[in-house]
Amino acid sequence: MIIDKERKSWIEAAPSSDFPIQNIPFGIGQIDGKTRAVSRIGDTVILLDVLHEKGLFKDAKAEMFESPHLNDFIAGGKRFTGAVRGAIADFADEKNKESYQAWSAQALKPVENVDMLMPVQVGDYTDFYSSREHATNVGTMFRDPENALLPNWLHLPVGYHGRASSIVVSGTDIRRPRGQFLPKDADQPQFGPCKLLDFELEMGFIVGKDTELGSSIPVDHAEEYIFGMVLFNDWSARDIQKWEYVPLGPFLAKSFASTISPWIVTLEALEPFRVPSPEQDPTPLPYLRQSDRSSFDLDLEAFIQIPNGDEKKICHSNFKYMYWTQAQQLAHHTINGCNFRVGDMCASGTISGKTEDSYGSMLELSWRGTKPISMPDGSERKFLNDGDNLILRGYGEKDGLRIGFGEASGKILPAL
Repeated sequence: MIIDKERKSWIEAAPSSDFPIQNIPFGIGQIDGKTRAVSRIGDTVILLDVLHEKGLFKDAKAEMFESPHLNDFIAGGKRFTGAVRGAIADFADEKNKESYQAWSAQALKPVENVDMLMPVQVGDYTDFYSSREHATNVGTMFRDPENALLPNWLHLPVGYHGRASSIVVSGTDIRRPRGQFLPKDADQPQFGPCKLLDFELEMGFIVGKDTELGSSIPVDHAEEYIFGMVLFNDWSARDIQKWEYVPLGPFLAKSFASTISPWIVTLEALEPFRVPSPEQDPTPLPYLRQSDRSSFDLDLEAFIQIPNGDEKKICHSNFKYMYWTQAQQLAHHTINGCNFRVGDMCASGTISGKTEDSYGSMLELSWRGTKPISMPDGSERKFLNDGDNLILRGYGEKDGLRIGFGEASGKILPAL
């Protein structure tokens, strides 16, 4: 359900807010010791179990809004979840203020009084590698610049199966990992704390429908299986990664943590920001040819907040740069019969643009440490330091309408 962009809410939301009445995202919050499904307008959290008790949601079960995860709610299907979004918008519509404002003490809480938790139980997680600019930069740094992209990259969405259990919600501290790495000019590996800790600016999508083992999702129907999107930070230990990834790819360098934003923004809320995806050449094989090869114009930013509290924006990228769409990723993932379950998550891979300020990782921004980034206190960063808080923010903005995701942040703690 797409909500009228002219609609106004009696629940206050500043013009710069990520969460106007047209957004209506979903999350899981803990309020006064109770965990429940929630939505948000402005800086106000809406308790969905209260609205259900008042009879606003037809064909809904109470346990959907009292569960520690949104999986059962999402499994109700897009028609159902869209109807719930519509009912929340009706509740918050300024035209209905007199009817519903009396419930505000029960149904509404200030966002600062709510602890946001993981919105879904993630059964499986896959990370893709779908930004041409990022793949080209990495290939240029580590291989022949004339052949930066490997032969398969322009023919299929490259990905790997990640660690679902270490995906955490924004605000969770990240412990610097330890592992093996091979120092420059050394012939024997060492063991110790990662020295080249990095972030990756990504988006993730939440699967909204189960599929059967042995079945495949047609590319032109793939978005029917995507409930919504979150910001995603694929933390990366670059020195560990370089030593371990041959021949089977990422392992311990990626499995120690990934951070997501707590609010799932539905595809319906993002419809106003659809734009064409980059042209694909060569033309993909038939199962990947998408008749409406569209993406979303979403500004994505990364900030380092240093220990004294000062922030510096180090990256401004955009989701529309993605070469392979989410629909193509999902179609390719299932073409061999791999099954999906509600709550499974896929991440886009690092999202980089063509300009240096749009690179989505420290590896690229500092170009392997050769171009340090200055911080507000005069210090420099080649990679991330202990005490740094890495913050991702993202939003779409068009014709006075802004729909955003909030933040995905994590503060780095020293290795044990």
